[in-house]
Amino acid sequence: MSELNQKVKSKSRVGLGQSKVVFTLISILLGLLVGALVLAISGYNPLAAYQALIEGVIKSPRNMGWAIVTSTPIILTGLGVCFAFKTGLFNMGAEGQFIVGTIVGLVVGYALPLPPIIHPIVSIILAMIAGALYGALAGFIKAKFGIHEVISTIMLNWIAFYFQNYITNTFKKPNSMASYEVLDSAKITFFVKAPDNMGEFFNNFFRAPVHAGTILAIVAVIIVWYILNKTVLGYQLKAVGLNREASEYGGINSGNKIIQSMAISGSICALAGVTQILGFTYALSVLSGMENYGFDGLAVSLLASNHPVGVIFSGLFFGSLKYAGSNLQRVLGVPTELINVIIGTIILFTAVPLVFRIIRAHRRQKKSNKEAELISVDEDAVAVPLKEEKEVKVAETKEVVESENNTEAIKLSEDKEPIKTTDDDHPRVINETGEEIIVRTIKKEEE
Repeated sequence: MSELNQKVKSKSRVGLGQSKVVFTLISILLGLLVGALVLAISGYNPLAAYQALIEGVIKSPRNMGWAIVTSTPIILTGLGVCFAFKTGLFNMGAEGQFIVGTIVGLVVGYALPLPPIIHPIVSIILAMIAGALYGALAGFIKAKFGIHEVISTIMLNWIAFYFQNYITNTFKKPNSMASYEVLDSAKITFFVKAPDNMGEFFNNFFRAPVHAGTILAIVAVIIVWYILNKTVLGYQLKAVGLNREASEYGGINSGNKIIQSMAISGSICALAGVTQILGFTYALSVLSGMENYGFDGLAVSLLASNHPVGVIFSGLFFGSLKYAGSNLQRVLGVPTELINVIIGTIILFTAVPLVFRIIRAHRRQKKSNKEAELISVDEDAVAVPLKEEKEVKVAETKEVVESENNTEAIKLSEDKEPIKTTDDDHPRVINETGEEIIVRTIKKEEE
């Protein structure tokens, strides 16, 4: 019997996974169709535009390398958001945690000289600790004061943003809007200068600044998947996410788990920031607006249906679209904002099942409430006749008892001699109104 149950569960899981993959592909297709419609309305050839997008990624190994470099930070921020989603938390602070990672990466990478191998390791560890603390702060605010994490993380995003500009101005190069670059000992780019002896494909591929952050992203995906599915911590975190009250009844400290979940999510997003600055940008710039790596991570996580492994593929897809958007503008003159339109449409179609689930749950709730009302009405309808019937039976019983008592009284009075009374034996009393009242008492004659 247990084997049969396991087979049924495995089949249901496979079916569910296949349905998610199919629906994700349908969402992408519908998003591309809407993008084609927008292109046609704007006066551009949709087929030529999508051909330019594809060629912008696969035309040369160098383009592939750039697509991977563009995808790496949003894979990691998407993974951080995915982890929070899995534990029932909506981490809108991925952007701020990403920025914290870049700040620590710059300060440690520039101001703390260390040996080449140790330097990036120390920078990454310190950045992840800072991101964990920044994420845990939002978790603590929710666990302690009940303030929703969406509100606190959005506020923390802007704190991190302005703090980044402060740090950039502190380490800014003269006559520049950017900071000094990190030391060479802290860089994690595989090849600062493109090699010439690795074959034609790899020579072109490494002309893009491909760095170790891509490998760290894959390792992080494996670790997150293992934590969520194979450890007690993952089970407890998901239990709190599914039902906080029930998990507390089962002995889980939900407040601590919320803080731990946000801390892990924040450390992953900070890993995205520190690898970006140590492997690609090398410096910070004074910004007038956010770079949206964290918000792109939200889209990546949603498209992946909050699955850690799926984040890799959805991140590569979004990163490729973003990088190829420049080629679309260069070849056809199409605005790069169209890429954001396509991405937004894909996310919109991805969110459709969630809307249907919410509507279905609302209808089920209304139906259950109506059934409860009908049951209560039926109980009242049954209770009233029963109560009336009971009252009638009680009244009848009283009548029978009274009639029996009267019969016995009549028999007793018949057996005894009549009682004689005289007016002389009754005293006269005058009441409050002045009337005379005769008080009669009954005396039983002696035999």
